[in-house]
Amino acid sequence: YGVGDTASNFFFHTFNILLLGYYTDVFGLAASAVGTMFLVTKLFDAVTDPIMGMIADRTKTRMGKFRPYILWFAVPFGIIGYAMFANPDLSDFGKLVYAYFTYSLMMLVYTAINVPYSSLLGVISADSEERTTVSTYRFVCAFGAQFLISAFVLPLRDLLGGGDEGRGYEITMALFAVASVVLWFTTFLTTRERVEPPPDQKLDLANDIGVVIRNGA
Repeated sequence: YGVGDTASNFFFHTFNILLLGYYTDVFGLAASAVGTMFLVTKLFDAVTDPIMGMIADRTKTRMGKFRPYILWFAVPFGIIGYAMFANPDLSDFGKLVYAYFTYSLMMLVYTAINVPYSSLLGVISADSEERTTVSTYRFVCAFGAQFLISAFVLPLRDLLGGGDEGRGYEITMALFAVASVVLWFTTFLTTRERVEPPPDQKLDLANDIGVVIRNGA
């Protein structure tokens, strides 16, 4: 289960520490345009995250509620994550459109795979101590990915790019994209959903929204 968060952080932590610099210094976008894009996308996330939770909670397949989304979105996660750093030769306006499209799409795919992935923890075991242990492994794996990104992305960029930062980012993130897809598939194949909801449980959209609104946190 834990390596799913390794896969996630191969891109998420890259976004946290390197994406702004990549967009401005390598891709050539204005910092103000990038900041606006980040804001718009986060506002969109505020809507899509709870919607994805509602969708996943109502999913019924032979693979479970949450695991199917890891299978379905693993490859799109890797492809779109790579595409963000593909550095195409476009006009200034074309680059801005490309950044908006790929970043927004990546955040949507990130939501589609990470909300079910996080929810999967609750149905792996009915034992709260086991779930705590699994959660510990998850965050060890997440911090491991953050260390790898912090330590190796820039050296790999310089080594593989041969002085061309754009090319270096493209090749480096292609490697991380492949690794993330493999790790997502590993999570899908090696986890099981063991906790079933009560058969008489009823899901109501209006009630779900009401719970969110009443939740102070």
